[in-house]
Amino acid sequence: MGAIERGGYRFVPEFSVIQQNGAVHVYNKDQFIEEIQFQFSGKFPELDQIEDLVDQYCHQHNI
Repeated sequence: MGAIERGGYRFVPEFSVIQQNGAVHVYNKDQFIEEIQFQFSGKFPELDQIEDLVDQYCHQHNI
């Protein structure tokens, strides 16, 4: 799963299959802004789940 770019922001997902959790790291240019944590089930998180998190973040922050 690669990075998602929206409005000058970059969203980089990382996850642990063993712990069944993950995070999306938010960057503006090269500056780290924050981490959005999430949980999932199965072998890996669904791409739709990550895109929904990014969409919600962008909506909340007017990106």
